[in-house]
Formats: sequence, C-alpha cells, structure tokens
Amino acid sequence: MSDAHHEQDSLIRTPKQLVVTVTGFFLIIVIGIILLVTFVTTERLIGAGSNGQDVEAISARVRPVAEAGFTLVDANAPKVLQAGGGIYTAVCAACHDSGAAGAPKTGDAAGWKARIAQGYDVLTKHAIAGLGAMPPKGGNPDLDDIEVARAVAFMSNKSGANFKEQDTPAATAVVPESAPAAGPDIAVSPVAASLIASTSGPAGLDQVIGKKIYDAACIACHGAGIAGAPKLGDKAAWDARIKQGSEVLYAHAIKGFQGHTGVMPPKGGSTASDAEIKAAVDYMVAILK
Repeated sequence: MSDAHHEQDSLIRTPKQLVVTVTGFFLIIVIGIILLVTFVTTERLIGAGSNGQDVEAISARVRPVAEAGFTLVDANAPKVLQAGGGIYTAVCAACHDSGAAGAPKTGDAAGWKARIAQGYDVLTKHAIAGLGAMPPKGGNPDLDDIEVARAVAFMSNKSGANFKEQDTPAATAVVPESAPAAGPDIAVSPVAASLIASTSGPAGLDQVIGKKIYDAACIACHGAGIAGAPKLGDKAAWDARIKQGSEVLYAHAIKGFQGHTGVMPPKGGSTASDAEIKAAVDYMVAILK
C-alpha cells in the first residue's frame, strides 16, 4: 500500500507550486519568442521582387523582345582587330555561304578561280570599296580595312588560294588629346543637303531622302529579299516587324541586327546619317500603306 501511494504522488502538490509552474512555462515561451524575433530582424532581409524598382530591373523589363540576340558595341572600347574567320562568320557568310546576289560561294574553287587570279590586293580593294551587289566592307562600315583583308584571305584560301592573312600593325594612330571631341550625330550628309535645297516641306523632304537612301543602300537586299531582308512592298513579311514599333525598326536599321530571320548590316553598309536611315525606314513602311 505504501509503495502504490508514493507512485501516484505528483511534483505539484500545492496551488502555489501550480502557479509557479504555469508562470515559468509562459515566461520560457515569451523569452523564446523575443529571441527568435531578435534573430530574424538582426539583418535587413530582401524578399523576392523587392528590387523591382531598381534601374537595372526596370531596364530589363522594358527592353524590347526583338532585341534578343542583338549585340550593342561600346564605341569607346579599344579597337580589337578580329581574325578572318570571325569576320567571315559575322559578316560575309550571309551571302558567301549561299551564293546570294551572285556572291561566289566559299569553297567553290571554280567560282573563285578568276577572282583569285586578280590577286590579293585587288580582291581586298573590291571588298573594302564594294563591287556590284556587294556593299562596302560587306555592309559593316565599322570594320577595319585589315579585318576586311583578313576575311578576304580566309575566303580565298578556303577556295584554292594561298594568301597570307595580314598581321596587326605595330602601331595604331591615336587622335591627339587636343583634338576636339566629335559632337552628336546631327549633321546632314551632302546627299541630304542637296535635297533640302531643292525640296520644300518636311513631309516631302523625308520621302525624297528616304527613297534616295533606299535606292543607294537598301535596295541591294530589300529589293530582292537577300539574307532574309523583307522585300519592299511585301506586307506579309513586314507585318511582324512593323508591330515592333518605329523605334525598334530604327535601332535595327542604324545599329544592325542579326537574328533567326536574317542579317541586317549597320545602316545597310552605307555612310548615311541616322536621320537619313530613319527616313529610309519610313519610306519602306509608307510603301505598305
């Protein structure tokens, strides 16, 4: 009987002990909560989406989808001369892989034989200045003459020649520090200046300039649909592009564009001003209306 009685004894035998136990239990819980809150709020937390108003985040959201794959080049970066193979892939392959616009296909020894016989210097001169349907420097005026020469050697050697690719020059001319910095691109070329003198009204001037630039630089590709270029007047081919908006069309025409549907060299390979290129874009779009 005595052992059974002791087994049923509780640690809490009086009301005072019960109050102390309950109070201590709640005190432990409160202290635990305080410590947890202190631990969690010690450092500033950044939840998902909390940086949505940063400049970088906003720029990423408003960037046009059509610019995917479009590479912008820092004009202030040091000039790095590329090898012939790289230039060929980026600029020349669009025509010389398929033979578009009469371009001799790379690797076609018969098609290149007569050209190779003219000599490396003549081929390089034609590639830099342009010849027939081929625009100067393959449509990329930012290429250095040496880069063009290297691309010529690369193509020619793939097609039966044995030309030596030009080396990088030992020294590059540097503009003196006292030289004035170039101003913003607001100058009008001699072509536009002559048209301004003979045309009245801004709307009429834009149309005349646009057609003039189209005939000089754009027709080589947009007239025949070369390298994926939408043909002038082809509403079906232009519809998706027009939906991107004028600013996207202007940017691609001025800076160049390389995507799944084709290749567009900067300014169509011309030396026209930004304003003239925009006029040419407006002219081609207006034809569809």
